[in-house]
This record gives sequence, structure tokens and C-alpha cells, in this order.
Amino acid sequence: MDDNLGYYLMPHPPIIIPEIGKGDEKALQNTIDACRAVGMEISNLAPETIVIITPHGPVFSDAIALSHDAFISGSLQQFRAPNVLMDLEIDLELTDKIMELSDKEKIQTVGITKQMLKPYNRKYELDHGSIVPLYYVNQYYKKYKIVHITYGMLSFTELYQFGQLIKNAINQLNRKTVVIASGDLSHRLSNEGPYSYSPKGKVFDEKVLSYLENGEVLDIFNMDLKDIDEASECGYRSILILLGIMGKFNGIRLSYEGPFGVGYGVMRFEKTGSLNIMKKLKENEKKRLEKKLKHSDFYVKLARESLKYYFKHGKMMEVPKNLPEELINKRAGAFVSLKKHGNLRGCIGTFLPTTPTLAQEIIRNAIDAGFEDPRFSPLEEKELIDIDISVDILSEPEKASVVDLDPFIYGIIITQGKKRGLLLPNLEGINTVSEQIEVACQKAGINSNSHFDIERFKVERHIEGEL
Repeated sequence: MDDNLGYYLMPHPPIIIPEIGKGDEKALQNTIDACRAVGMEISNLAPETIVIITPHGPVFSDAIALSHDAFISGSLQQFRAPNVLMDLEIDLELTDKIMELSDKEKIQTVGITKQMLKPYNRKYELDHGSIVPLYYVNQYYKKYKIVHITYGMLSFTELYQFGQLIKNAINQLNRKTVVIASGDLSHRLSNEGPYSYSPKGKVFDEKVLSYLENGEVLDIFNMDLKDIDEASECGYRSILILLGIMGKFNGIRLSYEGPFGVGYGVMRFEKTGSLNIMKKLKENEKKRLEKKLKHSDFYVKLARESLKYYFKHGKMMEVPKNLPEELINKRAGAFVSLKKHGNLRGCIGTFLPTTPTLAQEIIRNAIDAGFEDPRFSPLEEKELIDIDISVDILSEPEKASVVDLDPFIYGIIITQGKKRGLLLPNLEGINTVSEQIEVACQKAGINSNSHFDIERFKVERHIEGEL
């Protein structure tokens, strides 16, 4: 028996709340009407619990967060609407059951509480990704508890599997439940949005909505990762979890608008049967990795092999014998960067050579990027399939002045006494020399208005899949 009553995709633009829009919300009237229709439908369904999946709670690189105090409250004060507030009861029994089933399947979850967030200076609160959709539910129905989930940066397959576990937990407890996946689509539909315009934004939105209308689960998973990244969306992972909950389905588009450079889609879904695609999803993951490695050079392959060897043997590998001479006879500083679904997962490097060969430099720095970057938890072996690796080989630094710099061509090293800050070239968000210097100074703990020495260097960049 399936105890899920309804499934929805809803956006969360604060401007559709009248107390915030103050008339400007009329530009999204179709979205508002669709959200009201969802609210009325949920009122008729009268669920015991609403499971809401949001991108805007505490996001972890290696776990999914579930709010775990008895109640959770929040307001839209940050959007100048403090009177729009909610205080909701958490369905702890269902939350615990989801976490229990996830633990058995080795899908990592974290129970978020006020006490747990204190050391991180984070508030335990209902985020706007939840408040905005629920605002339109609460206009018609309030007799529900919630399960409040913030997706993590797990693999796409794990997120889908987590959705299946949510479905199992709901059914085991016979809980009458509605599921809302909260998420906006591309943020790059025009230059009016929070990011610069990209033609890929509209393409992403059209593909996702079309696939959802037609129940094409595998097509959603097989979308180009670079296109997803360039869309600058915040709803894709919410959707993946929803797909796991639903199984086989048909989608009904209630509205789609993007007048402010961000795509907002409202959909309802009808479950049509069960679906077993986990084996296919894992096969596709392997094929995607094989294709990427086929178009990768020795530099990034060496970094990946270093990590694989370390997971298998617990120690650093020796330099392989089949490497090009440039990796054996050359010495240079090198940075190894790990990204997971477009998000940094680790980066460690040396600006001057510290080992006898460039190959050894890459082998060691790959391991350090995976396990010694203090910003991240140690890499897990299961993450390797989703990791994209890049290797930057640094030229010897040379003294420079401000007029000699170009953030797209040169990296910089800022030095003041024993303090040193290094920044690689051509980084996203660094478009001017002043921005490059400011960030490098921040990394070093140096006052950018004080005196410091500058060195510049070039990099030879090697990226997986870009041979």
C-alpha cells in the first residue's frame, strides 16, 4: 500500500509573498495561482504529514540534513517581512524511521537540532525554501506535521535511493503524507537574475519540465553535468529525491514563469506504478566515468590513481613506470583540485616543488586534497565516481607589481613576513586585479591596505574529460 497522497514541485521566490512583493508579485501571478491551487488540493487531501525537501537549510557535502527537534520555526525577516512566520511540529517518528532506513543502506544523514548547530553559529530555523511553499498551503490547511529535509551533495544515485527510503518509511508507518520538492530552476535566464545570462538556462528549464511531464526519469539523470552546472539552479537535487519517492509517474505543469531571470515551475504528479532503475543508474554512472577517463591525460589520471591506490592500500603509491618523461624528469609546484557536482570538495597544492619529480608532487597532493583539506571531511571511496579532478602545474613565481597582474592569466602569491596567500588564476567570481589581491590577502590574514610583496605565476591546467 502507498500512503503518499500527493507529490508537488514548488518554487520559493520570496517576492510571491504579498508582504514582500508589495505589488511586484503580480509579475508572477500564474505562479501564485498555481501555488494556491496546490494549497487547496493539499487541503482536500488532508495529510497527516508534509515532507518538504529544500535547498536552503544546512547543506552538507557528505550527508542529508533532517530537522530533529520537536518543533521548528522561522520567518521571512531577512526579506523584510518578519510577520510572515511559522511554528511547525516535526513528525519525529517519521523522521527517525527515514534516518533508520538510511543508516541501514549507508546513506548518511544528520539530525539537526538547536544544540547541534550552536558551535557553527547557525540558527535552527525554517528556511525560506520551506516557508514560501508552505505559505500557500497554510492559507487552506494547517493540520499537519512536517519532515524537514535539506538535501546534501551526495551522488545523484544516492539522492534517488534516499527518496525510495522516504517512501518505504512512510508506508511502514502508514502515514498519510504529501511530498513537496522545493526548488527554483535556472537562475540565468537573463541578466536580471542573480547570475549572468546563459542560453543554457532556458534549455535546462525546458528539458527538466518536459522530462517531468512525461515521466522520463532516466533522461533527467542523463542530463549533461556541465549544462546543469551552468544553469545555476537550486531545484535539481530536490527533484531527484522526489523521483525516488514517486517511482513511475506522469507530471502536470501548473505554471512556469521567469520574469526576473529565474525559472519558477509549479507541477503536480500522479504516481502510475513502481519503478526499479537503481541498477541502470549505477551502470550509467560507470559509463559516464569511463567516457570521462577516456578523454583525460596522464596528469589527472595519475591523481585519480593515487586516490584509488590509497583507498585500497592505505598508503601512498610509488611512481608508475609508464609515465611520460615530463612527469619524471620535471620538478614543479602543483595543485590538485577535487570537485563534486561542480562544488569544491578539496584542494591542496605546492607553489614550489617539494619532491624529486612532478609525478610525486601530484601523487602526494591528490591524497592531501582528498584527506587533509581542513575545510572538508575526508573523502570517502564511494564519492570517487562523482569526483572531477583537475591538476594545475605552476610556473616558477616571479616578482611583480599590480600593473603586471591579470587574474585570468596569472595566479598570485601575496607575502608579508611569514604570512602567505596564494590564489590560482581564472577563478570563478574573480574578475579584477583588486578582487584577486583582496581574496589572496584574506587567505593569508593580511590587511590589503598594508605593504606586502607580490609574485605572479602561470599555470598549465589539466582537467578530466578535456583532453
